[in-house]
Amino acid sequence: MNTVIVPVDFSETSLHAARYAARLLTGHYGVTIILYHSYSKASEAVKATEMLEELKATLMKDHIVKMEILAHEEDDFVDGLEKAARHRRADLVIMGITGKSAIAQVLFGSNTLKMTERKVCPVMIVPKSAPFSPLKNVMLTSDFKNTIESTPSAPIKDFLNVFKPQLHVVNVDKDHYISLTEDYEKEKQEMGKMFADYQPQFYFMRLYDVDEAINLFAESRNIDLIIVIQKTNSFMDKLLKNSRTKKLTYHSKVPILIMAE
Repeated sequence: MNTVIVPVDFSETSLHAARYAARLLTGHYGVTIILYHSYSKASEAVKATEMLEELKATLMKDHIVKMEILAHEEDDFVDGLEKAARHRRADLVIMGITGKSAIAQVLFGSNTLKMTERKVCPVMIVPKSAPFSPLKNVMLTSDFKNTIESTPSAPIKDFLNVFKPQLHVVNVDKDHYISLTEDYEKEKQEMGKMFADYQPQFYFMRLYDVDEAINLFAESRNIDLIIVIQKTNSFMDKLLKNSRTKKLTYHSKVPILIMAE
């Protein structure tokens, strides 16, 4: 992992995500954080740059991390962020999920979810209530279907190699509602081989209420990050596009990392 973009609109939520990113990546000398801000009028350019420089100085004062700033005039926030991620070959985007006002909550929150749909790179969503915690326990959700073809093992391993957490793999397939099947066991074995270097622990959940179940599991196992694989037309992909995802992200107490298959 070399480049991480953190978009900020200077709301407390985005500043919280920036502080989280700085703490998370402190000591990882090969990684550069880019503080990104887009503005709608050319007259705002100087002020935006000044504010980014001030934020950069504040963060670097307390954290040992490489950091740059990037300010662009853009008509559409998500288009600008996607372009920045592509041009800088970003490995990760870290962003908040709400804003500082009711309007900002709608705009910044929806922009966060829209960015995950672009699938240009993994997106880490940092809930406003999420305190920083070193990544010691990471939860990977999977429906255990076509795991070899659908699991983005390389980027997941790249991420795990940076932080070296304990990996907890949790089945989140509503079809396994009553009993486990032979296919499930086969896919579990494939997943085990895929992440053998990380000594994964496996769990099965009955999904009466997926967001509640995931959050309860995260709390019970001291999970510091939840990884969700965004599979096209899958159960979890549908979750990522409806109100249930908003409930999961808005109410989650830990960051959520969304990766496209």
